[in-house]
Amino acid sequence: MLRSALVLVSAWLLAATSLDATPPAADGLRFVRDGVTLRTLSAAELASRCGARTVTVDDPSYASEKRYLACPLRAVIREGFGEPVESLAGESFFFRAKDGYTRPASGHVVAEDGGYLALGDADLGVGRFEPIDHRRLDPAPFYLVWTGAAQRDPDRHPWPYQLTAIEVAPFEAEFAHTRPEGLPPDSPAWRGFEIFRRQCFACHAMNGEGGRVGPDLNVPQSIVEYRPREQIRAYVRDPSKFRHTTMPAHPGLDDADLDALLAYFDAMRERKHDPHQEASP
Repeated sequence: MLRSALVLVSAWLLAATSLDATPPAADGLRFVRDGVTLRTLSAAELASRCGARTVTVDDPSYASEKRYLACPLRAVIREGFGEPVESLAGESFFFRAKDGYTRPASGHVVAEDGGYLALGDADLGVGRFEPIDHRRLDPAPFYLVWTGAAQRDPDRHPWPYQLTAIEVAPFEAEFAHTRPEGLPPDSPAWRGFEIFRRQCFACHAMNGEGGRVGPDLNVPQSIVEYRPREQIRAYVRDPSKFRHTTMPAHPGLDDADLDALLAYFDAMRERKHDPHQEASP
């Protein structure tokens, strides 16, 4: 299996050097632990060390069945961090993309069977993918996919494309200023924090910490300081009713969830930490 995969990788890389071909992405995947880059591995290195194979995926981003040359995520984690994924099951993982999208995931989810790091479309070659989502983006250099039927929901399992780094760090240390500290642990704000962490953090920052796809929701002004509360609720539920946007709808959030999310925004309005102001002379 490994030898045949390596032959396939070599053939694809050789084909990519032909005059009529666009070179595959040369980007490596960084592995970061507590802010320190442990190593960076290229697609060829990952393929040779992590058992590259062809996998078939019912892909929710393409809404069709796809075939990828891919490495088991468990093998990628072992190679990148130097220890088996089981030993990291209690840690927080962050999957970082080119555009600033940062998708958190628990170590228990990452340790599941069924996760694969796609190196390229099986019919196109290493570093090559068909354009993805309505923006027609190139998913290269890497795309995290899942083969299990119960793993297709991007809200439950991370499906980041344009992946450039996998990081392991304590959430509370890496993103300390996103937490509503000082409030009782059973308060609505803490429940809202968990919803934000699960549903919003990948794209939005709070106090400068988090995703970079959408705007920061607390600095310089909190969203509850310039948007009516009912508008926030309606926008989170279905932003397409307001504008053409890449933000997804959240039909699974009920009224209690939205109340908790607003309680979190209210709490963070009183806990602002603006790194841009701190950096100013």
